[in-house]
Amino acid sequence: MNADEYRRQLAALAEATARRDADLLATERAYHDGAATATAELVRAEAMAGAAERRADALAVSVAEVDREAARIWAALRAMHRRRPGWASRVGDPPEPLLPQSPDLGYPDQVDPEARARALLDRAVRRVHAARRGAPRPSPPRRVLPLLPVLGAAAAAFTALFAAGLVTLGGGYTTAQLVLRVAGWSAFFVAPFTGLPVASALLDRMFGSRLDIGAVGLLVLGGMASASGISMALSH
Repeated sequence: MNADEYRRQLAALAEATARRDADLLATERAYHDGAATATAELVRAEAMAGAAERRADALAVSVAEVDREAARIWAALRAMHRRRPGWASRVGDPPEPLLPQSPDLGYPDQVDPEARARALLDRAVRRVHAARRGAPRPSPPRRVLPLLPVLGAAAAAFTALFAAGLVTLGGGYTTAQLVLRVAGWSAFFVAPFTGLPVASALLDRMFGSRLDIGAVGLLVLGGMASASGISMALSH
């Protein structure tokens, strides 16, 4: 080996050593960068997990408050009209909460659960307050007004036919027949007004409204027309 070849080998060795050191430095720098990135991601993930846990705790507290408020409102609903037989049994126990199963029902990330629960409770409170004795209630909706004379006529027709049957059974002169005849004529006289309690119950149950003067007039008008028609038909 001559001197020139020896110098070339030394230069190649120095070049390989420098390349190795550069690769080691790049590898070490990449390792430190990756470790820093992983640490930052871990810190960010821990922060997100903490935020999610705090939100879950807040939602759990909100759900507990909503459940307590719903139980209070339901107890007030069952306590209404305690003198009515079977009222509490018809109301029953509070319904189970409806969990969202589709986007149409609203997920927590789509609808604010606190606002949604507050709106439902406010609507229930208004319904309970409106149902209390003495609370003002609206008049019947206009769309049901044309049906009131029909309802009054139907109730009056049923009562008038029942009264005619009692009068027919009481055609003799015994005490029982006299009682039947008096009861029949009494039922016939009140026939035009028998649609009032039926309409009042239906309006309260379906619309939460009450009978006003106009609705009473329509019911009595239909009842009088029906009773008069049956009276003329039976007189022939």
